[in-house]
Amino acid sequence: MRAHAKLFLASSNPGKLAEYRALANSSAFSFPIELALLPDFDALPSFEENAPTFAENAAGKALHYSRHGGGLIFADDSGLVVPALGGAPGVHSARYAGPLATNAQKIEKLLGEMRGKTGSERNAYFVCAIALAERGLAKAIVTDRVDGEILEVPRGAGGFGYDPVFCFPGLEKTFAEIPADEKNQRSHRGKAFRRLLAALPSML
Repeated sequence: MRAHAKLFLASSNPGKLAEYRALANSSAFSFPIELALLPDFDALPSFEENAPTFAENAAGKALHYSRHGGGLIFADDSGLVVPALGGAPGVHSARYAGPLATNAQKIEKLLGEMRGKTGSERNAYFVCAIALAERGLAKAIVTDRVDGEILEVPRGAGGFGYDPVFCFPGLEKTFAEIPADEKNQRSHRGKAFRRLLAALPSML
């Protein structure tokens, strides 16, 4: 077994790396784990996420970048699913209102589509899929979700994306209203990443 684990995130986004580092630091792990951005990510051939499921997009991305960089490479795909909208925004969550849309514009479109829907029609869930690969071979694919409902108006100043309209049951607060450390314990990304960490020792 390796003395420690080093995972490279297939991204150039330092904010996403910081979130994963916070998740790793808040998780009980039997040996040290180091997370870093994949070196020269923006210079590598890009991967087009056009698969119909979160898991396929995450796996495709991890496999693609693992062929261009050494070590353990992980990638994710996540989004919001509203059954009453036929599963939308789904895998198109990031570009739901257009490739250059702001978070506010995405929320505006979502609330427009939800207009007139009540009760269980406003149920929704966030999904996160994370894939781990090494030199073109898949090592693991994990997914998890968190259920909630879509509010009629945004609330809270934290979070990002659809967080201000996603109300977490029991707390009666949106993901934009709770502290980051509490969100990490409850979120789809936090749950999925903890599943990956739990499986990691058997792969080292």
